[in-house]
Amino acid sequence: MNALAVSEMESPIGTLLIVTAEEQLCAIEFGGLEHVREPLAHWSRRWFGLDRFVRDDKATAPVRKQLEQYFAGERRQFHLPLLLRGTPFQIRVWQALLEIPYGETRSYREVARMIGAEKAVRAVGGANNRNPLPIVVPCHRVIGADGSLVGYGGGLSIKRHLLQWEARHAQEQAGVGTDRRNAEMLPATGKGGTA
Repeated sequence: MNALAVSEMESPIGTLLIVTAEEQLCAIEFGGLEHVREPLAHWSRRWFGLDRFVRDDKATAPVRKQLEQYFAGERRQFHLPLLLRGTPFQIRVWQALLEIPYGETRSYREVARMIGAEKAVRAVGGANNRNPLPIVVPCHRVIGADGSLVGYGGGLSIKRHLLQWEARHAQEQAGVGTDRRNAEMLPATGKGGTA
């Protein structure tokens, strides 16, 4: 492999850049290639030893299709081959994020418990912050212990949008109201709470 395949897609939360390596999804970035080229090149040099990108809509088509279905409210889970590149701890955290159900949230402390590292709340936050696959590996579903929205690579407005989107669609599909904790969390200001 001498380059990563990339393509851009428009979404309700703005332009997304999809990155694949040998037909496996390895990154999603908020913004087009020209906007994210430098941090993406740094990341790809670290984990792949290269910083060359080739536009390839065919290689990224399955990802684009599933993201379009997600944003249309037709998909709750992604079924894509993932290539997670990170430290062993980060990968454990990201795998735990995949267990958080659509339309629900967990605190950083709850994620730490999920991976058997109850005292590693801050480290879980750091791993969550470095998730290269937002939306697909749903780091947006992790919130502060007090229910506040705490940090998101795409910005808190995008995190809020994704959580509201999922809560609304989960409610519509289930034909019932959202749970009280999630309903209270949605209008949060994003201030306070780090655990």
